[in-house]
Amino acid sequence: MDKESLSHDEYTESGGLEHVEYPQGQVPQEVIDAEIAQLAEKYGINQRKLMFKVDICVIPVICILYILAFLDRVNISNANVYGMSKDLNLYGDRFNTALAIFFVPYVVAEIPSNWLMKKFTPHVWLTGSMLLFGVTLLGQGFANNYSALLATRFLLGLFETGMFPGSFYLISMWYRREEAQKRYSFFFSSTTLAGAFGGLIAAGIHNLDGDKGLASWRWIFIIEGACTAFISIIMFFLMADFPEDAKFLTENERQFMKEKLEVGNAGASEAERPMTWKDVKSVFSDWKVWVMGWMYFGTIVPAYGYAYFGTAIVKTLGYSDVKTQLYSVPPWVAAFGFSMLAAIFSDYLRHRFYFAVFAGIVAIAGLAVVIGVHDKIGTRYGSLFMICAGTYTAMPLFVCWTQMNFLGHHRRAIASGWQIGFGNCAGFISTFVFQANDAPFYTPGCAVCLAFACLSLVMQFVYAAGITWENKRKRTPEYIEKFNALSEDDRRIAGELNPSFFYYY
Repeated sequence: MDKESLSHDEYTESGGLEHVEYPQGQVPQEVIDAEIAQLAEKYGINQRKLMFKVDICVIPVICILYILAFLDRVNISNANVYGMSKDLNLYGDRFNTALAIFFVPYVVAEIPSNWLMKKFTPHVWLTGSMLLFGVTLLGQGFANNYSALLATRFLLGLFETGMFPGSFYLISMWYRREEAQKRYSFFFSSTTLAGAFGGLIAAGIHNLDGDKGLASWRWIFIIEGACTAFISIIMFFLMADFPEDAKFLTENERQFMKEKLEVGNAGASEAERPMTWKDVKSVFSDWKVWVMGWMYFGTIVPAYGYAYFGTAIVKTLGYSDVKTQLYSVPPWVAAFGFSMLAAIFSDYLRHRFYFAVFAGIVAIAGLAVVIGVHDKIGTRYGSLFMICAGTYTAMPLFVCWTQMNFLGHHRRAIASGWQIGFGNCAGFISTFVFQANDAPFYTPGCAVCLAFACLSLVMQFVYAAGITWENKRKRTPEYIEKFNALSEDDRRIAGELNPSFFYYY
């Protein structure tokens, strides 16, 4: 019988994946679907209803969390339009330093944060962090000098460190590779919504200037910080944990989710086993983790460059302070639409690489236009749409692509923490390449962003070529023999290095 074309009935009679061997190393998708259907029948599960339930209970909550986290991080650019630098005497590169100090704790604590989230559970760790950075932002509204601003920005980075990698890690443990992109992109696109909301909120807050003796830029921090802290308390009761512990699932549903996520993968999630240094060493000995780090790093430079200085570029087009805030909104909205459209087609076609490359090219083209065109306001403003949409579409595509090519709680937690942590080192670059004396065109900063966007694109091709080679190597007798010669413990923690696992494009 041709295993590539098993019907559901024939597949069920064969006994499932454990009784069918695929010497070429790739389990056909139709066979995986049949195994999952068999599991659903076994546990009496309606898959469509269950996944809708999971989507409702998991995704909106972490999206709200990250919208507030990203908003609290970048609203300093909105505050600066309203005179923060003048009031706090931020001369020279002091404003850039205030942006950069956020990334010092933010980068260092990424991987430890994922470990702590697994130890304390997501609903405790993520919402606790949210409460702390909300209170910190509120305090930032009362900063009276440069030192106080630096202190609050540092604490903001420390308390936000687990938000992004933790959320990606949590999503990755709920969805299979062929299901994940829409959810990843919807979550990631919350950053674009945060950028849009930031401009709208800042435009509205302008009317509070002088109220109770406080400047409008202070009200941005106070109002958004207080809202974040309050919402974190509600999120504590709503946020889902990992599938093994989720209280909104029945016991049947938990068992189905556990087994479903393991279908076609090499081994179990090993959620119950403590993470060890051996796990860390195993992940960092894999070339893929380094390439995907540089892939993300290259895109973070233009991403943060736009997030922190896009409003400043809009202001150089000649708009008033309030109009600048309002005109900063449409590029973010366009980015959300473009990202979700790419995600829908990417999941439908079960492919990531070409979509990520196309988005990267859009961002590169936008950066080239903003560098080369100085005398046409409409064209320069249009290029911001391309930069924002291309950058914030490419990132969730290749983060999902690379993260879902790691298996198990430990390997995925370490890999996601490293990718996000190392990538965010680029924040130190993006916060300093845009200098006030380079206005109105900011050519040096845009040129640096263009160079790193190109680096990211090259890394995507390197990664695609590398996993193609790895998939072929896994099919060789030599690789299988070498893997089988490993100790039982090493085989158990190997995850995606198992020869039965096929890397996804």
